[in-house]
Amino acid sequence: MSGSGNSLRIYLSRDAAAVAVGADDVAMALLAAARARGVELDLVRTGSRGMLWLEPLVEVATPSGRIAYGPVTVADVASLLDAALGDGHHPLRHGATAEMAWLKRQTRFTFARCGVIDPRSIDDYRAHGGFKGLETALALGADAIVEEVAKSGLRGRGGAGFPTGIKWRTVAQAKAAQKYIVCNADEGDSGTFADRMIMEGDPFILIEGMTIAGLAVGATKGFIYIRSEYPHAIAAMTAAVVAARRGGVLGGSVGGSSHAFDIEVRTGAGAYVCGEETSLLESLEGRRGQVRAKPPLPAHHGLFGQPTVINNVLSFAAVPFILEEGAKAYADVGMGRSRGTMPIQLAGNVRHGGLFETAFGVTLGELVDDIGGGTASGRAVRAVQVGGPLGAYFPQALFDTPFDYEAFAARDGLIGHGGIVVFDDRVDMAHQARFAMEFCSLESCGKCTPCRIGSTRGVETLDRIRAGIDPAGNVALLRDLCATMKFGSLCALGGFTPYPVMSALKYFPEDFGPAAARLQAAE
Repeated sequence: MSGSGNSLRIYLSRDAAAVAVGADDVAMALLAAARARGVELDLVRTGSRGMLWLEPLVEVATPSGRIAYGPVTVADVASLLDAALGDGHHPLRHGATAEMAWLKRQTRFTFARCGVIDPRSIDDYRAHGGFKGLETALALGADAIVEEVAKSGLRGRGGAGFPTGIKWRTVAQAKAAQKYIVCNADEGDSGTFADRMIMEGDPFILIEGMTIAGLAVGATKGFIYIRSEYPHAIAAMTAAVVAARRGGVLGGSVGGSSHAFDIEVRTGAGAYVCGEETSLLESLEGRRGQVRAKPPLPAHHGLFGQPTVINNVLSFAAVPFILEEGAKAYADVGMGRSRGTMPIQLAGNVRHGGLFETAFGVTLGELVDDIGGGTASGRAVRAVQVGGPLGAYFPQALFDTPFDYEAFAARDGLIGHGGIVVFDDRVDMAHQARFAMEFCSLESCGKCTPCRIGSTRGVETLDRIRAGIDPAGNVALLRDLCATMKFGSLCALGGFTPYPVMSALKYFPEDFGPAAARLQAAE
């Protein structure tokens, strides 16, 4: 029991994933039960620790640290409160949260505060080390900030993996009266939720990262573009921006300096293609979200025609650590050209789904079998899709692949935004291939023919294969179609759709009919 006498402090997530499984009901039940017992309850609503199979996770503050209980239902509240007021023993008890194996195995640079602090309190953010990166940035100046980010080896965490320092340097060197910082929070990949979690659980880290970017390149205005399906994240970011202005972090004098920077939260309508940076810029400018041909790059001709840094949430959120701890501390972990950590999201048919931040280099098999605990159904894993709906399907034979941009590319895969979706042995891979084509046809912005028409023809071709109509001929046609989409599309939506289709065809030919299996065997 925390505090003294009859007081108690309890931490409970307000993350959308926790709320979806009853966290708000548990909160109300805790307050009611405490009142009935005459207990003064300090209920702190945090973000999620990322152990989604244990949500709603209740943490009770004790002199020796927080003690975790979960998953908690309303029916468990009375006995849990009695336990918290007594010796702490309860069937849902997991011991000290900080000592839980799943958390201890992680290297949390970006998510260090998520699930720990009150995301609505700027004071709590400061009390846990917040804004130290910004203070360092203000002391360093623009050129040194860019160099520090470049030396860290940070690459865009949105999927493309482009070096962040090079992007920032390009904008910094561009001559313009107005520059912009744009945060791509249009997280739409299947199996991904890291952006949402950080915005709901630690929104000030995103504000700090974007402000540092503004200082680095000379931008005075930033936009956070969040998809409308994330109402909790929109509310959290909007409240945090208001608090940051009141706290002197944003506005005409950032941290008491001569630098001005402010942020505006914008809501997108939820089109997948608006996760592509030029479509997002079109949408921000009030037009239909269609891709722009490149060049010019957004770094030269971005929002409203001005030089623009556009990064995703995780990229900006990684920056405060780099400035606070130094580029070397970040670059010292990881493998090859993939430096630092990656918040990996485990989803689908997996026993321990959630967010696991770790250094690059962990193998796919470790993530799925060891950390994820295999399938939730208890059946054998047949395939995993990495990198969203346009990522490749990997069979168990490729589970030795290190989580690394180049290692995945060498096997025709993508890391993307770090989402892993697990399937057991009942999955129909021809159906999954058709889903990829159908997804592309539904989400295509319509700008280029290979994506708009190719994906529709892809659905039709896969339907013929699945119906047993000339499988060999239609598989050959599907391969040609994928090559046209891959090399002829304007953006990644059409260009990457062949990844799931071709990987399904390559590793699971038996699902495409006996003729397809023979074709694969002859290669």
